[in-house]
Amino acid sequence: MQAADQLSLEQIRAFLEASEEVGFKGGKREEVYGWVNQTLRQQRYEQLGRKSRGLVRRYVEKMTGLSRAQITRLITVYLSGEEVKPKAYRRHRFPQRYTREDVDLLATLDAAHERLSGAATQKLLYRAYYDFGDARYQRLARLSVAQLYRLRQSRRYREQQILYQPTRPTKVSIGERRRPEPNGKPGYLRVDTVHQGDLDGAKGVYHINAVDEVTQWQVVGATAQISEAYLVPALEAMLAQFPFEIRGFHSGQRQRVH
Repeated sequence: MQAADQLSLEQIRAFLEASEEVGFKGGKREEVYGWVNQTLRQQRYEQLGRKSRGLVRRYVEKMTGLSRAQITRLITVYLSGEEVKPKAYRRHRFPQRYTREDVDLLATLDAAHERLSGAATQKLLYRAYYDFGDARYQRLARLSVAQLYRLRQSRRYREQQILYQPTRPTKVSIGERRRPEPNGKPGYLRVDTVHQGDLDGAKGVYHINAVDEVTQWQVVGATAQISEAYLVPALEAMLAQFPFEIRGFHSGQRQRVH
């Protein structure tokens, strides 16, 4: 294709009439815009009359394949004194309402209150500013519950707010020492031991006292030592002396007398 500065207006008119059924399409966006800027400058578009401008407009539209609206926009840029070139793409972003400091403040508040529900946290933020006058919570005081959860999902929040929930032990009553509850039935014994004391280096015996909680039936025994070998036969002999079924017993503290 012949350069635009080498074409007169008559040649451009003849070209358009000859190529009326032919369509063109530009290549790269940068090249197309550069060609449009060069053509308008070399044809001195700003100095042309109305008919000549229309001719050049049709020519540029024909050669680039751009729409009439696009050509009008590019010509407007040229006439304003600016260079016709693609503008750098800028991704649209909504204005950021809550700052990094707000996210840090929310994370601190959640850590102090063990991360309550959204509604409860929203109330705390509201009171912090309106009731207690803490200016740091001015923006967060109007925070919606939905936006609160979105802030909690942000990377900055998650980096600061890491909660560990330890395993909570379950209390199991195994071997619990407590007073028996006979509910009026015999067979629940209270067992106590009393050490007689030592005499001249000789070990004294241990007295064993077993009393039924309801009937107060009492059996007393003695053993030389507090060990399984001595206690088992002594306790078996004592329990055999009760005239009712033994349902349970409670062992008291061992005592010592002098």
